[in-house]
Amino acid sequence: MAEAYIVETARVAGGRRGGALAGWHPADIGGEVINALVDRSGIDPAAVDDVIVGCVTQAGEQAFAFGRNCVLASNLPQSVPAVTIDRQCGSSQQSVQFAAQAVMSGTQDVVIAMGVESMTRVPMFSNLKFHMKEGLGEGPFSDRIGARYGTKDFSQFKGAEMIARKYGFDRDDLDAFALDSHRRATAATQSGAFDTEIVPLAIDGGLHTTDEGIRPDASMKGIGSVKLLEEGGMISAANASQICDGAAGVLVVSEAALKTYNLTPKARIVTLTVTGGDPVIMLEEPIPATKRALERSGMTIDDIDLYEVNEAFAPVPLAWLKALDADPAKLNVNGGAISLGHPLGASGAKLMTTLVHALHARGKTYGLQTMCEGGGIANVTILEAV
Repeated sequence: MAEAYIVETARVAGGRRGGALAGWHPADIGGEVINALVDRSGIDPAAVDDVIVGCVTQAGEQAFAFGRNCVLASNLPQSVPAVTIDRQCGSSQQSVQFAAQAVMSGTQDVVIAMGVESMTRVPMFSNLKFHMKEGLGEGPFSDRIGARYGTKDFSQFKGAEMIARKYGFDRDDLDAFALDSHRRATAATQSGAFDTEIVPLAIDGGLHTTDEGIRPDASMKGIGSVKLLEEGGMISAANASQICDGAAGVLVVSEAALKTYNLTPKARIVTLTVTGGDPVIMLEEPIPATKRALERSGMTIDDIDLYEVNEAFAPVPLAWLKALDADPAKLNVNGGAISLGHPLGASGAKLMTTLVHALHARGKTYGLQTMCEGGGIANVTILEAV
C-alpha cells in the first residue's frame, strides 16, 4: 500500500470565548492556517489537490461551503477545491484520515487537512437552537432512535458522569487530572514547546501567540470550588474542556510529492481507525477503537511513545489509561483541552500538530491520537516520526 506523510503542521493559539480571537472571522483564521502550511513547507500553492475542513457548528459564519471559504480567504489559487466535514469533536482528525486515504489510494498527492471552530462567533448548538426556537422540527433524535435506546437524551455530560462511575473515579481524581493538565500546559508554554506550532494572529495590541485558557496558578482548592454541572455529580467546568476559538491544519502528501516538491516529512501515518459504539455512554469509544488500531498495526500500547487523548472531560483519558494499562507519563505531555481549550472541529488537527512536534522534541518514534466524539464514535491515528 502507498504511504501517506505529514510534512507540515500548524495551529493558532487558542482563544477564550469572547477573548483574543473574537474579532477574527473563522474563515480568515482558517485561511491563515492554510497560508502557514504552504509557506512553511515551501510547496507550490497550485499543487494542493484538495482542502478538507472539519467544523462542527456549520451555521452563521461557518455555513455555506465553509471549507471553500477558508480557501478563498487564503493565498491558495481559486482552482483549489475544498469540502467541509462533521464527525463532531473528531472532525479534523477525520480530515487527516480522509486526506491520508486519498493519498494512499493514489487519487491525490497533496492534501491539506484541517479544522476551524469559532465558538465565540458561532456558539455550540446554535445550528440546532435556532430551528428549535422557530419550531422547525423536533430535534436530531427521531422517535425510532428513542425507541431503540430508550431515550432521546443523548448527553456528553451524562456520558462523562457514567464513565467516571463505571471506572471508579471520584471528583478528587478528576480535579487532580485537571490540575495536572494546567501544570503541563504551563510548563510547555514557558519552555517554548509550542512556539514552532503556533501561527501568530494579529490582534489589538500585537500578536496572539499564547493559549488563553491556561491557568498557571491553578490549584486543587480553586478547581474544587467550581460548581458541579449536575447536583450529586462529579463533572464541573474546571475538569472539563474549555470553550475555545481555534484552527489547526496538517499537510499530507504522497511519496511521489515528497520527491517532486523536495519536501521533508515529519511523520508517516501508520494506521487509521474509526469505530462506533454505545451512543448513550458515548465517550468510552476511544478504548475499543484504540484496541482495534493497535491490533491492525501489529503493535501494543507499550510500543507507543506518546499518546494524545482528548480531554473532553477528565474521566475520558483517565478511563482510557486504566482500561489499556497505559503509562500516564506518556499522556498529553503538554497538557490538553482542559487547559488549552477544545475548539470542537479543530481539535483533531490541533492534537495532531502537538503530537508531531512533541515526538520530535523528545526524540521519540510512535505516537497515538484518539478523540471521543458525539454519537459514540472515536477516531484513532498512529504516527511514526521520521
